[in-house]
Amino acid sequence: MNILVTGSSGQLGRAIEELSRNSRHRFIFTSQGADDVGLRLDVTDAAAVSRAIGDGVDVIINCAAYTDVNAAEDNPSAAYAVNVSGAAVLADAAASSGALLIHVSTDYVFDGYANTPYREDDPTAPLNVYGMTKLEGEKAVIASGCRYIILRTSWLYGCRGRNFFLAIAEKTAECPRIKVVCDQIGSPTYAGDLAYAIMHILDNGMTGAEGIYHYSDEGLCSRYDFAKEICDSLGHICTIEPCRSVDYPSRAERPHYSVLDKSKFRETFGLEIPNWKDSLRLCVAEMENINK
Repeated sequence: MNILVTGSSGQLGRAIEELSRNSRHRFIFTSQGADDVGLRLDVTDAAAVSRAIGDGVDVIINCAAYTDVNAAEDNPSAAYAVNVSGAAVLADAAASSGALLIHVSTDYVFDGYANTPYREDDPTAPLNVYGMTKLEGEKAVIASGCRYIILRTSWLYGCRGRNFFLAIAEKTAECPRIKVVCDQIGSPTYAGDLAYAIMHILDNGMTGAEGIYHYSDEGLCSRYDFAKEICDSLGHICTIEPCRSVDYPSRAERPHYSVLDKSKFRETFGLEIPNWKDSLRLCVAEMENINK
C-alpha cells in the first residue's frame, strides 16, 4: 500500500517513520515545515493535499494537529485551522480518491466528569478550545463520507516534540523540588505504542474496520504518579509534591478523568496493549539511546 503521513515532524509521526523502515508498504512523510522527516505539506491547502495524494495513495494517516492546549485558548483560529479545516481537507481528499483516513484524536473530547472509562459512544463535551476543535475535526471527517478510522488517544508522550514526559524530565533534572497536580487521572500513552497499533492495522489488512476507536496504554494514574515514575525511571533526584488543579492555574481547563475504554479496539484488532509503566521504560531507554 501507498501511505501518506501528515504531521511527520511530531512525536507520533516520527514514531511511525521509525517503524516504517522495516515495512513492506511505501510511505510518504509530510509536515508543515520542510525538514528531515518528509515533504512540506500544509494540510489546510486543498490543492496541495490533492496533489500529494494523487491517484496512488491508499491510506492517509493524519498526525497533524495543533496540540498546545493553553495556546489554543488565546489563538483559537490557529487551532481551528489545523484541527478542523485541515482534517476536513484531508477527509474530502480521501473521499474523492477512495483512500482510508486514519485520523488521530484525543480524550479531551470528553469533559472528565465520569468515573468509569469512556466508551466511544459516550457523550462528548470538551472543556477547552483544543478539545472542541478536535471534536469538530472528528465531525468533519465523518461528514465527508470518506472511509475512516478515528483513533482517540490520551496523554501521548515520547522522546521528541513537546509533551509531559519531556517537561518533567527537564524539570526534575534541574529543580530540587516541583509540584504536579494529583487530581487529573488518565492513561499515559507512549507514541511508539500508538504507532505500532496503527502499523498493526495496516500490516494485518484491517483497514476495512471503519469507525471510532479508543487506544491508550493500559493502566491509569494521576499526573503526579506519572511524574514520580518519570523521575524515578530517569534516576533524577527531585522531590515531587502533589497539588490540586486549582492550586496550579492553567489557561485551559483540563478533564479530571480521561481514562479510555479500549475494549472495542482489542476486540476488533486483536492487539495486546502494554501497561504504561512498561512503555515508560521503553521511552526512557529510547531517550538514553538518542542522547548517546
